[in-house]
Amino acid sequence: MVKLTLDFIARRTSGYTKKKREESLRHYLRRLTHLYLEGKHIDEIGDDLTNCPHLTVLYLYDNQLKRVPNLSHNSLLTHLYLQNNDIIRLENLTSLQKLTKLFVGGNSIAVVEGLENLINLHELHIENQKLGPGEKLLFDPRSIRLIANSLSVLNVSGNRLTSLVDLKCLTQLTQLYAADNQLSDIEETAQLAASSWRHLATVDLSNNPFCHCARYRDQIIVVAPHLEVFDGKEVTEIAKQFLKKWRDNKEAVKQRVHSRQSAPNLRTNDGVGDAHHLQSSGRSAYIIPALPHGQFTKILARSNSQVPDTVSFGSLPMNNPRRIASGTPDSIRYLNSYGIYYQDTRPKPSYHISLLNVNPDHKNT
Repeated sequence: MVKLTLDFIARRTSGYTKKKREESLRHYLRRLTHLYLEGKHIDEIGDDLTNCPHLTVLYLYDNQLKRVPNLSHNSLLTHLYLQNNDIIRLENLTSLQKLTKLFVGGNSIAVVEGLENLINLHELHIENQKLGPGEKLLFDPRSIRLIANSLSVLNVSGNRLTSLVDLKCLTQLTQLYAADNQLSDIEETAQLAASSWRHLATVDLSNNPFCHCARYRDQIIVVAPHLEVFDGKEVTEIAKQFLKKWRDNKEAVKQRVHSRQSAPNLRTNDGVGDAHHLQSSGRSAYIIPALPHGQFTKILARSNSQVPDTVSFGSLPMNNPRRIASGTPDSIRYLNSYGIYYQDTRPKPSYHISLLNVNPDHKNT
């Protein structure tokens, strides 16, 4: 266990800021801008950092700190490295309005909070927190909302997250690292990428349950126009263009199917009738593809005109003959591919046949 002292601080500075021979310790500490205290088994700092008011970069990672040190006199800090300690709460950060990068990964922080005054924060790294059984990392809405305009890099990997919806207000994100969580809803994540995170260039969502979904990568790439690296792999422009065309074609097919489903099954004007009505009434109906109204009327008239009394079923040229007109059980008229009518005089089961002019978008039934 090591407690931070002024002499200890003086021995942990870079070679670029060596203490001058006749310079006092306090004067020397006041002009320090970088302080290297990483990996020194420090568990207590106290207020000694108040003697270094010009610090801009502070390395305190890989120690045994239980809390964020008092930094009220270090308002010039831009980079703060506190990862791999035993910190359980984000605090003592209100004076750091110039802070741009905060590294607190590998601690025991359960709630992302206390960031309201960090109006210039560009990067937040809070990955792999040591959480209790059944716990997951939580986000204070107010803190997240107040850093939304500045935050561009966020690392929340390894925190048992089941959803990223609490981060939808972070519209300026260009890099998002959320690997090794419990994310299972790929559609929700893709929707966030499409609507909220429009500037994403680098994304890592690997080792989540939805990674086993079909076309998991495609669903993210196609909605992120600026994506360059996904799960550690480069996303080429050719791949993005291909997936965009695939999405557009898929949407077009959906639109056509929807249009067909919303259209009426059969025409109901001109006295033609409704197939559903015929089926529900118990009648048998033969349906042929629709014809232009004028041609349909002529064929109907011709079918009711003079037809030979008896014509052998195979005596005339035929190519896919179609039953086209009403008839009695023993007399049903046909039209072959040459436009010649003939009658089938063979005995038939007794049923009623109705002529219907059908919407061409529907198959024969």
